[in-house]
Amino acid sequence: MHDIKSIRDNPQAFDAALVRRGLQPLSASLLAIDEKRRAAILASEQAQARRNAASKEIGDAKKAKDEARAAKLMAEVAELKTSMPELEAAAKAADEELAKELSAIPNLPLAEVPDGRDEHGNVQRHVFGNRRNYAFTPRPHDDLGGALGYMDFEAAAKLSGARFVVLKKGLARLERAIGQFMLDLHTTEHGYTEVNPPLLVRNEVMFGTGQLPKFEDDQFWALKGELLLTPDERLRTERLGLIPTAEVALTNLVRESILDEKQLPMRLTALTPCFRAEAGAAGRDTRGMIRQHQFTKVELVSIATPETSKDELERMLACAEEVLRRLGLHYRVMTLCTGDMGFSSQKTYDIEVWMPGQGEGGAFREISSCSVCGDFQARRMDARSRGPDGKPRFVHTLNGSGTAVGRALIAVMETYQQEDGSIAVPDVLQPYMGGLKAITRE
Repeated sequence: MHDIKSIRDNPQAFDAALVRRGLQPLSASLLAIDEKRRAAILASEQAQARRNAASKEIGDAKKAKDEARAAKLMAEVAELKTSMPELEAAAKAADEELAKELSAIPNLPLAEVPDGRDEHGNVQRHVFGNRRNYAFTPRPHDDLGGALGYMDFEAAAKLSGARFVVLKKGLARLERAIGQFMLDLHTTEHGYTEVNPPLLVRNEVMFGTGQLPKFEDDQFWALKGELLLTPDERLRTERLGLIPTAEVALTNLVRESILDEKQLPMRLTALTPCFRAEAGAAGRDTRGMIRQHQFTKVELVSIATPETSKDELERMLACAEEVLRRLGLHYRVMTLCTGDMGFSSQKTYDIEVWMPGQGEGGAFREISSCSVCGDFQARRMDARSRGPDGKPRFVHTLNGSGTAVGRALIAVMETYQQEDGSIAVPDVLQPYMGGLKAITRE
């Protein structure tokens, strides 16, 4: 959420940042609504003040036995009493109109974020490792999993439809091992606190991290009532949303609170299922496990001060990278351009892991995004800390995948595949696999 006072103070900078995002300038329309809102609030406050003053004057007039003046003042108070609800309603409506407009505007990019319209404008930051050479043509993960008999998309389709998978035996255990390894690394070496959050959350929680109102159709919802509702009614009805990422639950743990800055940075992590309707990604990555409606992910969230949030982003990126380094996976880090960043982000790094079975010659695929959001989410959640001067101020929030477990499974399968179709288990995962060194068909 944006601060209207900041827009009022520097509309040109706000519009310039929106243009970098590929949007039209909005300050003029926002300030017009703000002016209407301020005028409505002033009229309501003035009416209330005049009513209070007139009520006092009635008492004074009666003490002075000036019945004519008292009668005139009582008539004025009665008129104000009649008109005030309308004035208050106008002020509330204008306030809600401004809030609605502001809530649909994405965060503004930091100055160092490269300009660009889409993923083609992203800038490579660095690369780790090298592509492996194979004496055979590497196969995609779904071919490997199907040949092993441990990855079943047809069975999942019977249960739930497209974009679901059933993992069995060695692959089910390997996915569990990868998640446990990531969680152990972040909690024992990286200083994150493990949390097991709810998977179903309220509307205001989805709003706090930016899923609502713009991305409502990308979420799965559990409605507690009539299904045939208008969009506005759906936003108000009693329902719970399945989390698209643990970021939603973890970040909102500090909503509507004032933290002691001695608690910051607060670093949280969770290993959870995630659910995405993927309405905005229809037709993309339909093969295999690349883009699923349900997947497992280890999430990293930091609550930081404004002075430390940029450094915290670099630290979070390093934590996510360490996962892939220990798994021995080849990857690159990309700085996303202004046109490819997420709604709530000020700056984002994507980690893209090399998957040798993705088409001829393989391909890099995203496995983690690490973002700093500034106070954008904190304003939506009313999450603050008490600063050096003792006054409350909005915290800065960060989130990152540490990493996506399903995509890590794919990367391990394709990277560690053997010519006979078996999957070698990376050394770091073998303790989680009971010492198993390879997954083979039984």
